[in-house]
Amino acid sequence: MDVLRILLAIFFPPVAAFLTVGFGLHFWLNLLLTFLGYVPGLIHAIWLVLDHARRR
Repeated sequence: MDVLRILLAIFFPPVAAFLTVGFGLHFWLNLLLTFLGYVPGLIHAIWLVLDHARRR
């Protein structure tokens, strides 16, 4: 499942953030970062997915 989330983070960062944390602060932050520039949203989404996988 983490591989799927990482692939989603590459193509659709807000979707990966949503699947990882739901409609929380990090989702809205990721959406804003993605609108401001694709790369910041991408980095944030990958960080969320990897951090979530590490904590499990």
